[in-house]
Amino acid sequence: MKVIELIGPGLEAMRVAEREIPSVPAGHAKIRVRAASLNYRDLLIVKGLAPVAYPRIPLSDAVGEVVETGAGVNGLDIGDRVFAIYYPDWQSGPIRPEKFARDRGATGDGVAAEYLVLPANELVRVPDHLSDAQAATLPCAGLTAWSAVTQAGGLIPGSSVLLQGTGGVSLFALQFALAAGAEVWLISSDDAKLERARALGAHHLINYRTTPDWDVEVLAQTVGRGVDLVVDVVGSATLARAVNAVTSGGRISIVGVLGGFEASIPLYPVMTKSVGLHGIMSGNREDAEAMVRAISAQGIRPVVDATFALEELSNALRHLEDGNHFGKVVITFD
Repeated sequence: MKVIELIGPGLEAMRVAEREIPSVPAGHAKIRVRAASLNYRDLLIVKGLAPVAYPRIPLSDAVGEVVETGAGVNGLDIGDRVFAIYYPDWQSGPIRPEKFARDRGATGDGVAAEYLVLPANELVRVPDHLSDAQAATLPCAGLTAWSAVTQAGGLIPGSSVLLQGTGGVSLFALQFALAAGAEVWLISSDDAKLERARALGAHHLINYRTTPDWDVEVLAQTVGRGVDLVVDVVGSATLARAVNAVTSGGRISIVGVLGGFEASIPLYPVMTKSVGLHGIMSGNREDAEAMVRAISAQGIRPVVDATFALEELSNALRHLEDGNHFGKVVITFD
């Protein structure tokens, strides 16, 4: 089978290689990969900012078709379309270190391969109405946004949510928040992207380049109350403003580190407003199944910005790094 291998750090240190297709042991299924989506984490790994052992097959999120099952596999049929959960050992319950010690594309080989052979309990069926490219966005971005909105957010109709940017997690969070009946604020530095977010249903749009004190603007628009939930995908550069923008008793879901891994925040408003800070590490298999049910029931379609061929992975990563995407960047397989 054809795979992409990292042989060192850097976008130029990738090669197309061939490996034997693994056999299918008991309890496993062979998947013919149809599409894979990119996450910011993949860019960090490829550039060597998150070191891995080489050679390494990159990427963590893929959708494919079951083409063979091993003995003892129940509930999966030949032809089923499935994705593999992001953390193989996190099947249920709250996060614990041993549940995310193993992941795809970092501690072990990822999904940039024509075939995968995986334990059946790591696989989740995808909604029928989604294309392969759309379904490939679910394991990390989709489930992270789902956890941020449902587990930490606890939204009900009439809740208010603030989202940052128009990447995959933020647009998923927009769709999930709207499905819950929430009122949504969204900030971006690009007016064209803000208009596209409006078309998806965002109620209030703020350009943070022309309105750098966007937290103050959110407070003004909510008559001093603030929002119930902030989904923070940046971290260090935005967390203090997120604290200011959230209401008393509100919550901040910290899902990204685009601004770095260290942050300084004012503790007094965190205390006086009783702000809940929730770190989000994607979600477990049970969460993934709940997300899939919601996507099916609501007819949600993930936003795909662009697709590239497997051999164009370096170009796809450059497109992700440029930051001009709206939604997810996807690799498709022949």
